[in-house]
Amino acid sequence: MDIELEIAKNTEYKRLSKLSPVGKVLIYGTGGLAIGVSVICIPFVSPAFRKFCLPYVPATTEQLLGVCHALKGRSGRLLDVGSGDGRIVFTAAKLGFKAVGVELNPILVLYSRISALLNKQYNETRFYRKNLWTFNLLPYNNIVIFGVEQMMMEFEKKLLQEASDGTVVVACRFPLPNMVPIETIGHGVDTVWKYEIKK
Repeated sequence: MDIELEIAKNTEYKRLSKLSPVGKVLIYGTGGLAIGVSVICIPFVSPAFRKFCLPYVPATTEQLLGVCHALKGRSGRLLDVGSGDGRIVFTAAKLGFKAVGVELNPILVLYSRISALLNKQYNETRFYRKNLWTFNLLPYNNIVIFGVEQMMMEFEKKLLQEASDGTVVVACRFPLPNMVPIETIGHGVDTVWKYEIKK
């Protein structure tokens, strides 16, 4: 009697412990989704662990118009620091600049490169996955930056060391702390400051 009861309990336990195909799909699907979301989010979350957190915030239409206004009458090579999805680089290319973007987020760099490949008018644009602090500013006579307030002092020092005389710098969202702008365009979050390097 005890043996029959034990066999019945084991059989019931095995029956309950077996997952149905639907249960397996739900468990594996949820686990796979969690891993996929983590992999996608890492490049966007990892900036928070850097010395200067540079979150991806796309430029607004007003900021793009402000940058275009600041660059009016200019030509040559343009560098977009923290190029994100490439919209500043693409806008500059439409204006006739030889435009380059530098960005740390590999997904955004890939997105920008694919966008450039899919549109013939952007064939001359380039996107580099590089650290701003080791990237040479000297070849560029126009520099656009969407930075955060905490990094602008260090960036200003880098500009004064590396950028050539006459380089125009366009700062969006936050001004350079010590340099005096030659023009201020817009207001609030859409403000754009235009500077010229004088050596």
